[in-house]
Amino acid sequence: MIFRLATREDLPAVLALLADDERVVDPASIVVDEARELAFAAIVADARNEMLVLTDDDGAVVLGCLQLTYIPGLGQGGRDRALVEAVRIRPDRRGEGLGAELMELAVERARERGCGLVQLTSNKRRTAAHRFYERLGFARSHEGLKLSLLD
Repeated sequence: MIFRLATREDLPAVLALLADDERVVDPASIVVDEARELAFAAIVADARNEMLVLTDDDGAVVLGCLQLTYIPGLGQGGRDRALVEAVRIRPDRRGEGLGAELMELAVERARERGCGLVQLTSNKRRTAAHRFYERLGFARSHEGLKLSLLD
């Protein structure tokens, strides 16, 4: 497996992973709209953001992804914190340890940048994901709240 930063060519595959958590979506069926083009360009251009992908050995098929955002703050002794979002492993490849490897890479990248904390949120309905994160050492230390601005 190859772990690397996502490129524009990976965008349809990343969006396919994010489109459906239960089934494999063909990246060729994904239409990349202008908003997502701009969002991806902003991630790539920002030194505090990374979109990581996990690919097969030839680097062609995207099997997993996650986004890391490094957030400066006064807590944690003034160290950055790393926010992990959009964690996905292709449904037909789950159970192989790929998600754990991807998360371990994210934690190592955060450690290398001097972060004092890695945090994430997960939809309450994703109970299997919660068990997965807890096996990796993440603790339910805070309650998260969100306010949608799209309604």
